[in-house]
Amino acid sequence: MNRELSELAFHQRVLHEALDERNPLLERVRFLTIVTRNLDEFLMKRIGGLKQQIDAGVTELSVDGRTPREQWVASLETARRMFDAQSACFAEVRPLLAEAGIHVVDHEELTERERSSLREYFESDVLPMLTPLTFDPAHPFPFISNLSLSLAVRTRRGGSEPRFSRVKIPENRPRLVRIREAWTDREAERFVPLEQVVAANLDLLFPDVTVLDWSTFRVTRNAEVRRNEEVAEGLIRMIEGVLRDRRFATVVRLEVSEGMPEAVRELLKTQLEVDDREVFERAPPLDLRDLSRLVDLDRPDLKHDPWTPRNHPRFGDGEPDLFAEIRRRDVLVHHPYHSFDRTVQAFVDRAATDDDVLAIKLAIYRTARDSAVVESLIEAARNGKQVAVMVELKARFDEENNLRWVRRLEEEGIHVAYGAIGLKAHAKIALVVREELDAGTGRGVRLYSHVGTGNYHAETAKLYTDLGVLTADREVGADLARVFNYFTGHSMSEDYQTLLVAPGNMRDRFTDLVRREAENAREGEPARIVAKMNALEDPGMVAELYRASQAGVDVDLVVRGICRLRPGVEGASENVTVRSVVGRFLEHSRVFRFENAGDPEFYVGSADWMTRNLDRRVEVVTPVTDPDHRAELQVVLDALLRDDRRAWRMDADGNYEQLRPEGEPVEAHRVLMDRAAAGSPIGAPPDHPSPVD
Repeated sequence: MNRELSELAFHQRVLHEALDERNPLLERVRFLTIVTRNLDEFLMKRIGGLKQQIDAGVTELSVDGRTPREQWVASLETARRMFDAQSACFAEVRPLLAEAGIHVVDHEELTERERSSLREYFESDVLPMLTPLTFDPAHPFPFISNLSLSLAVRTRRGGSEPRFSRVKIPENRPRLVRIREAWTDREAERFVPLEQVVAANLDLLFPDVTVLDWSTFRVTRNAEVRRNEEVAEGLIRMIEGVLRDRRFATVVRLEVSEGMPEAVRELLKTQLEVDDREVFERAPPLDLRDLSRLVDLDRPDLKHDPWTPRNHPRFGDGEPDLFAEIRRRDVLVHHPYHSFDRTVQAFVDRAATDDDVLAIKLAIYRTARDSAVVESLIEAARNGKQVAVMVELKARFDEENNLRWVRRLEEEGIHVAYGAIGLKAHAKIALVVREELDAGTGRGVRLYSHVGTGNYHAETAKLYTDLGVLTADREVGADLARVFNYFTGHSMSEDYQTLLVAPGNMRDRFTDLVRREAENAREGEPARIVAKMNALEDPGMVAELYRASQAGVDVDLVVRGICRLRPGVEGASENVTVRSVVGRFLEHSRVFRFENAGDPEFYVGSADWMTRNLDRRVEVVTPVTDPDHRAELQVVLDALLRDDRRAWRMDADGNYEQLRPEGEPVEAHRVLMDRAAAGSPIGAPPDHPSPVD
């Protein structure tokens, strides 16, 4: 399967959630915003990378036999169909919103009173921020920033030639301007796009000239900007340079509103140096990310039932002794079903203030702009604890946020590692070193560890499904200590007692586990692999799974996004099923189950089966040894394998078909929410027979 087209197929499944009339209305709107963000990122990263290869004259074929140019053409054609469907979906949803009392109106639909009030708002709150940039012999073509929304305005003075001006729509003003109650006689939520308010008042911005026409456009630039990583102390300067370079990177897409004059369109194409294939004419409004303002309205009748993550049954409602509880037995946490604040955040908070904690080490790939985890690390340092933080500066699109945290942490005297040369640190790990009284030896040091699948990010923990293990297992702690020593030292160990670590032993260990299942199948032993991940892209792992299927291993894959393996191919993968679940939460956890001749083994961690995760990133996966935790992971996998409402099944030609329930639908997220709400103990048996069994 082609990597780019497989990723676009995932984005198509996300778009389907906006198209699906079974979803509440504002949830459909929410998915329209998600699709915009997803495709923006795809174009910046993947189309940008293909365009670089084309410009460099690369002709190497992909695994499915396409040149970079052929992939670029196919990807843009697929994306164009999706943009058209997205615009058509908003046109369908807009009158439904109006029926529900939420009106997104055009400026010409407003009453005279509303227009007058908006003109006053424009003069006082918007006009001072606008800077018209004219292109003429005295002025160069203006720089157009990435993902900004702009007006293309043509004006004329007297009998002179028309002049082009760019007016950037300010990003620090609400994109959807609310018609205030004082401005209208109507009882409804009413909004008008800011670009229309600006356009209706261009006479104030361009006095003494004639405004001939206006239209909207939006530019997307390449984010695949790289610089050589020469020395560690240059990483900050390198990242700052990358951020600067991105601002001026090659344009990979030009969106223009329907009806844009041909002369303006040709001018933009010429000045921005884009091909016809890179021009996307769309029905306004462009950039549907800002529809999130509608999603935030207090209209529970138009949304899913609200969900509040529950306290973990092991920690209860009070102030438990977290370290005692983790010492007693490992703790398995599952977000957003379990509260992040009452589990992982509480673990870091307690470590920061506990008198017996000597040191805290933690790896940050992405975190919130107001991260409570980082604030707790700062508090720990102020309390005299040794704190070391690995902050990955190369986390794409989070570089600026992470740079800010690096500076804040260093100001507090905290030791900060910036990442590894040639590798990204993607592991989700934390280590707490605590001095404790040991009955046999007197005083001693105990290691407490967290190994997870998700970032230390309180906001995404409410939206993404992620798993984590809190443990006092000494071997796990010792292995994590080796990983952190690599971040701050100079050598990567390949000798780990328990953990699977990339780029050390992980690829070989996963390969051995798959091959063991194949050997068991050949010997007539029970053999099955159930693997849940975000992406299956690595050719080596795909080949191993094909061989396992041919040996008779049943392989069930739950892959949210990219999957380059084709199931059900005669002679290759008859025993493989591939499904993707797209629903209320973003499936982000990674779980690997190997039958092991009837004694199943489970693993969770940060790594997908992608070449970058196995070879070019620092990743950590931990075995799950507690029998009840294994049972709980099986419940999670069962729910996903039984889902017939949000699940999609891939067929042998690579197409996906959404499953349709024959009776009462089974929705994995609802099943797991209900379990958490009922306070089901860890390891409680599922309500239905397990397809894994």
